[in-house]
Amino acid sequence: MPDDAEILRAVLGRAQELGADVAGAVPAAKLIECPSAVADGHRGPATDRGTYIILGLYHDPGRPELDLWEEGRGTPGDRILANIGRGLGRWLEETYGVRARVIPYQISDGGIYLKDAACMAGIGVMGRNNLVIVPGYGPRVRFRAVWVDLTAPGEGELPIPASPCAGCPGYCTRACPMDAFAAGRYSRERCMARMDADKASGRAQIDHCRECELACPERGGV
Repeated sequence: MPDDAEILRAVLGRAQELGADVAGAVPAAKLIECPSAVADGHRGPATDRGTYIILGLYHDPGRPELDLWEEGRGTPGDRILANIGRGLGRWLEETYGVRARVIPYQISDGGIYLKDAACMAGIGVMGRNNLVIVPGYGPRVRFRAVWVDLTAPGEGELPIPASPCAGCPGYCTRACPMDAFAAGRYSRERCMARMDADKASGRAQIDHCRECELACPERGGV
């Protein structure tokens, strides 16, 4: 029987075979007091056991339908990620007898801080636009997580890569139609005001605003 480290390597490879563009692993304990949890006054995940597998899917600007949001259904892109997660969980249990479960997207439903987790898993680095900049994909990646009953090897802290935003004139902050960066840092309230207004309008499908994301010239080389 392979050890946990070997199984985790196999899991990451299988995730990409199932359709994830990027994947990484982070011990659950590292997310207990991650930066976003501290900022929100929230402890983070309910468990410090096991490992989260972070799945990322590239959202090609040429496929805007991946980000169309519907009440009660989320987005097509998120449904693709959830299906990849379920397939990965089934494979893990059938192949190795290891428990796994797809984690809800929303923090209020038991989700995790996915952007923090992606950075801690070494997938990318947080950009000025409050999005994870991923080598080869820029900020155009969406994430979901699968909890697995495996212990990630104690490899210490990953080195922090250089910020891809260094020297950039701030195309993302200039492009924001909601002035979400007017105070010099990201304002979730301003950012969400547009989507909240669209939801209140009763539209069946809602486009996520992607102006800061699409304005970013970064596509790789983090």
